[in-house]
Amino acid sequence: MTSEEYKRVTEVTYLGQVYGMLAALRRMLPRDKGSIVLIGSALAYRGIPWQFAYCGAKYTTMGFYDSLRAELIYDQIKVTVTTVQLPAMNTPQFEWMRHKLPDRPRPTGKIYQPEVAAKRIYYAAYNRAREYKVGCTTSQAIIGNKLFPRLGDILLAKEGYKGQQTDEPAGKDWLDNLFKPAPGLFKAHGRFDNKAHDTSRIAWLGRHPLVSTVAGVLVCFATIRLLRR
Repeated sequence: MTSEEYKRVTEVTYLGQVYGMLAALRRMLPRDKGSIVLIGSALAYRGIPWQFAYCGAKYTTMGFYDSLRAELIYDQIKVTVTTVQLPAMNTPQFEWMRHKLPDRPRPTGKIYQPEVAAKRIYYAAYNRAREYKVGCTTSQAIIGNKLFPRLGDILLAKEGYKGQQTDEPAGKDWLDNLFKPAPGLFKAHGRFDNKAHDTSRIAWLGRHPLVSTVAGVLVCFATIRLLRR
């Protein structure tokens, strides 16, 4: 990648959200109310090969987000800010993204339909929580990187390259939207409908926190009983 490509990805992925928040806060702060939802990613917690610029921008967004939340709490401002961490999504991005792979790119890991993310984002706008997650792979990436970061390095070095490519050659007529919009009309879905899931148990549990709490209590109780034997 070139320095210009890194700059452009950072401007869109990181600064795009920063500028959006600044525009929203100019209207929300005088009213002392409002809700801002940032779009995060499992890759904000676990970087993967070939996505240096994107992962770096997502990590940076989380730093900005943490600082903003702390300042709003300190100033006792009632504007809420939350983030939704997404897994691999079946969107058209894999038809127009700039890449330098020998084969056509694909989402890595378990793939979800865009409606799954849309429902979660809508829910996050009306419910106060620090963070929401979509997809089991998102939770796995976050927890796994906290507990076993070295193992993640090894697994991604082994599987991360092939896992981001299909078996189809990329070809020379590839669309590219990094510096200008890709021509044509696109729908919300990409070309992986046959592999994408339309539900997420993790997202469902996030919308029903009581279920998660009860399950956690039962697990703790069962663990204590086992340890006492």
